[in-house]
Amino acid sequence: MRHLLLLVLCCAMTAAWAKPPEAGKPAPSVEAVTLDGAKFSTTDQIGKVVIVHFWATWCAPCRSEMPLLDAFYKQHRNEGVEVIAISLDDPENLTQVKSVMAAFSYPGALLTQTQAKGYGRLWHIPLTFVIDRQGILRRNAWKAAPTVDAADLDAEVLPLLGDHWAHRKS
Repeated sequence: MRHLLLLVLCCAMTAAWAKPPEAGKPAPSVEAVTLDGAKFSTTDQIGKVVIVHFWATWCAPCRSEMPLLDAFYKQHRNEGVEVIAISLDDPENLTQVKSVMAAFSYPGALLTQTQAKGYGRLWHIPLTFVIDRQGILRRNAWKAAPTVDAADLDAEVLPLLGDHWAHRKS
């Protein structure tokens, strides 16, 4: 009986740890050492809109989203957008990850060099989350469409840019 109780308790704890975040609530923090050795923290990005993209070199849909994210980032970074791409690749594939990321202007990191436990069990990619300027999760990749496109970014991120975007359009 005691073993059964321990098993149930362990399963419940694992399920709690793997619970994905909820839109409208504070976003779980992301702490990463980027591929170039810099530190990235979502808590340091308060005041900016942050796009967190989980990907892998072997994931075709992930790789097709990344140029889109780069174009959006280049167009809107002066308005307060930050992007980080976190690769699920193994550390032994670091050279390949760096090769892919060399084409993009936003930072990348390996998941093994990242603390992002509050985003659930990362078994399905791509996953793209959006955090607003106050640190609130606005796009929950677990509940949203499996991939993002330019229309999604415009619809979901531009309104979060607030006055910056309004002045640009007028």
